[in-house]
Amino acid sequence: MVTRRAAVLFWAVTAIASAEGKFYTYVGRLSEDSVLLAWGTAGGGGNTIGRDSRSHGNATVTVGARRATTQKNWIEVDGLAPDTKYPYEVAVDGRTVGKGQVRTWPREARKLTFLVIGDYGNGTREQARLAEVMTREVAERGASPSPVRFVITTGDNVYGSGLFGLSHTGDDDGDWAKKFFEPYGRVIAEIPFYPTVGNHDGNESERRGDLGVYLDNFFFPGGEKSRFYRFAFANYVEFFALDSSDNSEQGGTRPLYLPDGEQSQWLGRAMAERSAAPWRIAYFHHPPFTAGPRHPPSRGTLGHWMELFQKYGVQAVFNGHEHNLQFSEVNERTAGIQYVISGSGGQRRGGSVRREMEAANIAGWSAQRQFLVVEMDGDTMWITPKSFEPMRVVNAKGAPVKLPVVVKRR
Repeated sequence: MVTRRAAVLFWAVTAIASAEGKFYTYVGRLSEDSVLLAWGTAGGGGNTIGRDSRSHGNATVTVGARRATTQKNWIEVDGLAPDTKYPYEVAVDGRTVGKGQVRTWPREARKLTFLVIGDYGNGTREQARLAEVMTREVAERGASPSPVRFVITTGDNVYGSGLFGLSHTGDDDGDWAKKFFEPYGRVIAEIPFYPTVGNHDGNESERRGDLGVYLDNFFFPGGEKSRFYRFAFANYVEFFALDSSDNSEQGGTRPLYLPDGEQSQWLGRAMAERSAAPWRIAYFHHPPFTAGPRHPPSRGTLGHWMELFQKYGVQAVFNGHEHNLQFSEVNERTAGIQYVISGSGGQRRGGSVRREMEAANIAGWSAQRQFLVVEMDGDTMWITPKSFEPMRVVNAKGAPVKLPVVVKRR
């Protein structure tokens, strides 16, 4: 096999200065009866935020009427009621370092709204502008019957800077301040990011140490550091987050996606299990369907995943890697599955792909920076791209494509 390299106000994140810089408080994980909160700084060198970060002191965490203490820079508070709003506050050595509000998930649901973003963490003004749009989207939907519950990413969470992108690649917490914690601070104060790994999150394209910091700073649904995982929102939607990269935690690059590898074997077993959820969604970095302009489709290396998607009822697949927006036709070539690329959350690649769209099985394309709002109700999904400018999505002939993209459960 070939391998390859406002309606609702936010509770503000209260940040205080320390010797290592500004404190950030964020939601690492949510469920119907628990929330994981994390805090720390992204400066001063070393591991200052995340699962294994060095302690900033004795922390007291209050969630609603519950109070807990820890020496770690994170804590999971359980015993909460489903689909309920809770104010929270985090104090370290008696000083408030963060506060906000979370809403637990329901036990049963037939509605869900979540966001999708990819190829985003480059620290540019454009990333910050788009993050502001995301912040408003989360705030305005906060009091609705279907608030934004979480963000999934299609990879390339933090990019290198400087000449050839060789510095500040994400292998130090300080690299994450401007590229993640600052732009999304008001979002992660309320909802978690559930990410996937891209080629720029490790030594496929940048530094091997990037991957370790990624695994430390994010908190995953299974409770362990995970390059691939699954989670369910109530009894409604099951998600499969996969790693399509060649990144490695030790040594040189090596693929994690081969048919006989640990991840693919796990995916086959997981998808074969019975699920109460009528919807299944997969997401990962490298797109099986793309018209470019830079990267080829990944069907040659990920065809075995696509077979599992078809066999076990996946309805939609979200990818990144190509720095634009694309969505596939839904036909025999996709086995009736909707494939979507959202890879311009910070990065952007110009150049028209219209000549390649028909052959590539792509129905719509835009070269604008964007993220996706995905709304689900019963057997229908609506996918709407959002930007800081009016979106214009076109087909192969250059005609505007009607939005949102609608997916009906098969």
